[in-house]
Amino acid sequence: MKKFITLTVLFLLPFFAFSQKPQHRNLENKLAIQGYDPVSYIEQNKAVKGKKEFSVNINGAIYYTSSAKNKELLQKNPSKYEPVYGGWCAFAMGDYGEKVEINPTTFKVIDGKTYLFYNKLFTNTLNSWNKNEDKLKKQADLNWKKLTTK
Repeated sequence: MKKFITLTVLFLLPFFAFSQKPQHRNLENKLAIQGYDPVSYIEQNKAVKGKKEFSVNINGAIYYTSSAKNKELLQKNPSKYEPVYGGWCAFAMGDYGEKVEINPTTFKVIDGKTYLFYNKLFTNTLNSWNKNEDKLKKQADLNWKKLTTK
């Protein structure tokens, strides 16, 4: 019985997404952070789904906000509310310098800035980030600078 369980696990292992894989946003609609309100992370300390009627275009990225007030806040000060690293996974940016999709409900606000993380199946990168935040943040800053100055 033990051998059967071991073999079953080994067989099924490749089918589970234990690792993060770089993915790219839908370039047609350019919807940022899967329609979540970037202002809510900072002002409410929670992830709130935005509404299309309160959308804001910032440098080609479309953000949905959840209210007229949040739309105005985002328009007045986009750099305050836009997620760090273009909305890509902060851990992946720090660990190996790649753009990896996020789960918009998995976030952390650090010094007034929103950091987003991959969280799917058995992998929540916020946990890994928290174990080595200072080092990962420094490396992510360097990696993001390299990616955006090419």
